[in-house]
Amino acid sequence: MRAIWITKSGGPKALQVREAADPQPEPGEVRVRVAAAGLCFADVMATQGLYPDAPKPPCVVGYEVAGVVDALGQGVAGPAVGSRVLALTHFGGHADLVCVAAQRVLEIPTGMSFEQAAAVPVNYLTAYHMLFRVANVRPGERLLLHMAAGGIGIAVLQLSRTVEGLTVFGTASAAKHDVLRNEGCAHPIDYHTADYAAEVRRVTGGMGVDVVLDPLGGRDWRKGLKLLRPGGRLVAFGFANLASGQRRHPFRIATQLLGVPRITPLQLMDHNRAISGVNIGHLWGEVAMLRDELKAVLALWEADTVKPRIDAVYPFAEAAAAQRRILNRQNVGKVVLTP
Repeated sequence: MRAIWITKSGGPKALQVREAADPQPEPGEVRVRVAAAGLCFADVMATQGLYPDAPKPPCVVGYEVAGVVDALGQGVAGPAVGSRVLALTHFGGHADLVCVAAQRVLEIPTGMSFEQAAAVPVNYLTAYHMLFRVANVRPGERLLLHMAAGGIGIAVLQLSRTVEGLTVFGTASAAKHDVLRNEGCAHPIDYHTADYAAEVRRVTGGMGVDVVLDPLGGRDWRKGLKLLRPGGRLVAFGFANLASGQRRHPFRIATQLLGVPRITPLQLMDHNRAISGVNIGHLWGEVAMLRDELKAVLALWEADTVKPRIDAVYPFAEAAAAQRRILNRQNVGKVVLTP
């Protein structure tokens, strides 16, 4: 098989496409011949040595794939060989063959492309889980979403349209604002030219928001907490502020870590606020929950309620360029890799 290897913690330049022996499915697994694989910010951070869950280099990462089942392990009845499927992979997805537990594989709905299917598992599952299980958004609330034009951001905007009267503020560069408006973001904010916290307070008359979805981390978590109304919820789902440019910057990392707010339960109680964290990779054992949520997302796709927005598709040989596109905040939607 061919796979994209992180050879060392060195940023995109450390990626290499290498050949290896074809994996064989263990009992309970299916083998998928990959047609498309999603590229996540976690994968990009792993290349810089900033994602603690990733295996030590040299390694192959990748959390999500779409393709065709080409072999079944012992005891597996389906999906049948030849089925078009999408799957959650606990690393190893950036390869043209991957073995996955059968419970983490679902058939792709008719009419969905492999590229669209590869954009669903991490982005839409994370967005659905945050909105409807963790934040439990309600009609008429206000929500602040950071990195609103990224893969998860677009998924959040599309799913937010299913909640009546939910008003969304989204941070992104000005060039992406038309896309955000088309996806249902009422108040795009250019974080390059405006203080998003001041803008939220201005628009809301100082009231703030009910929910903050924050993949930035550090000082932005602190700012987000101060924007919450009584009963408000901050959901942290990443630490993108640790990554800047093509390599690690120790001073920036230290500064962001020092900016993480020190919060006690008493403080949360006094202000009637809540903080939650979401890391789909740490829900690996919650198979039934993840399957149910992923099925709900696919049902919304079949109802034409959500539609993955593919920003760009890169062959494996151009994986470094794909990562740079994400690091430079150029993507609007999902970046996908193909063998």
